[in-house]
Amino acid sequence: MKLHTRNDKRISKHKRVRKKIKGSEERPRLSVYRSLKYIYAQIIDDAKGHTLVSASSLSIPDIKSGDTISVAKQVGQMIAAEAKRKNISNVVFDRGGYLYHGRIKALADGAREGGLQF
Repeated sequence: MKLHTRNDKRISKHKRVRKKIKGSEERPRLSVYRSLKYIYAQIIDDAKGHTLVSASSLSIPDIKSGDTISVAKQVGQMIAAEAKRKNISNVVFDRGGYLYHGRIKALADGAREGGLQF
């Protein structure tokens, strides 16, 4: 199978990562998706196949263009606050096939500042 696009390669990496990372009831999976304009995060219980908590940059009203790092950090803090309300403190981080830098790292740092442990 020939991988043509950048997204095809990312999905291939994501599948490889998902072989090793499983979310459980005690430690659900914090999954990240990054589009060109927005960033999304979900906390998922893979045993049941349910999304427990979700947050995205769509819910931040005052987004300034070009300020994607601070927006990603806010999304991380938002998902940590929602997780605290549902008594979730430990998660497994799933970077979704993306490199751990830039917006992905900012979201993870924001989630850690909000109280999530991974």
